[in-house]
Amino acid sequence: MPHRRTVTLAAAALLGAVLLSAAPTATAAERTPICRAPNNPALAKQLTRDLRAALAKRSGTVSLALYDDRTRASCVLGEGIRYDSASIVKVLIMEATLRRAEAWGRPLTGWERRNIRPMIHSSDNMAASRLWNDVGQPSLAATLNRAGTTRTSLGPYGYWGLTRTTAADQLRLLGALTNPHSFLKSRSYALKLMGEVRKDQRWGVTAGMPRGLRAHLKNGWLPRATHGWRIHSIGVFTGSGRTYRLAVLSHDNPSMSYGVRTVERVAQAVHRGLNKGRAIARGFTPADEISGRSDGSVPPRAPELPDPYDLVGPDGDAAAFPVVP
Repeated sequence: MPHRRTVTLAAAALLGAVLLSAAPTATAAERTPICRAPNNPALAKQLTRDLRAALAKRSGTVSLALYDDRTRASCVLGEGIRYDSASIVKVLIMEATLRRAEAWGRPLTGWERRNIRPMIHSSDNMAASRLWNDVGQPSLAATLNRAGTTRTSLGPYGYWGLTRTTAADQLRLLGALTNPHSFLKSRSYALKLMGEVRKDQRWGVTAGMPRGLRAHLKNGWLPRATHGWRIHSIGVFTGSGRTYRLAVLSHDNPSMSYGVRTVERVAQAVHRGLNKGRAIARGFTPADEISGRSDGSVPPRAPELPDPYDLVGPDGDAAAFPVVP
């Protein structure tokens, strides 16, 4: 459930703005990714080096979480930082809808299918609102608990795009779609939908992916008065005998195209490290193919609800916030 505030929205916004303006703006280069691979220390070293290079000289605040089921390689960066989710929360809404149907021992209704598909395929916001309201916050919260999330809170006042989350929690939600022992049985259906996201929304974690893999993804792109553009991309990659998950979240981006390029530099480094010698199927998204328009996940009338403790957060120390495969 959303946190109950004991001060007015105006007072909270004023206090948050003052505290945020007093804090230094984090940059991508200020943090070093931490990568581990129990059976391949050379891979961990390379991933760390390549990710550091990918973020060098990039402004903005960036978090990432990676887990490869085959090598058990993992990487974390800025893992404790919470972000407004924008449209990536639609994966949670989908999982909660699927979980409810399974708990009730029935298939999805025609109405549910007619809303889930456009919500994922074309990021339809009306469909997301209908499902968010229909499933309800208790079921959404229960899904977060089942997935093992620890720092995600549902959007207040019905603004689902203001759900706050971390890269690590997004990796856990993706894990619900890849783990055969997951609480979800409809994993193949969910992955199929995420594999059919329309072409102009397939930027981000797909950059640098090799031939022979399939991307199942969801993106979020939202500008607000505080922290500029939120540019997020999460995805599962399957095929050629492997599965891995990647979540890259960012804000403080000066433009959508700038944030997309930062995310894609991270993705390219990950794909290159995990798939040595494989031909690349997709490069960076051309700037003229990036819309520059908000995903509309938060309406302009929504109040600013800055919370510096949420937005700044810990520095992503891996010992404090371990990745849970």
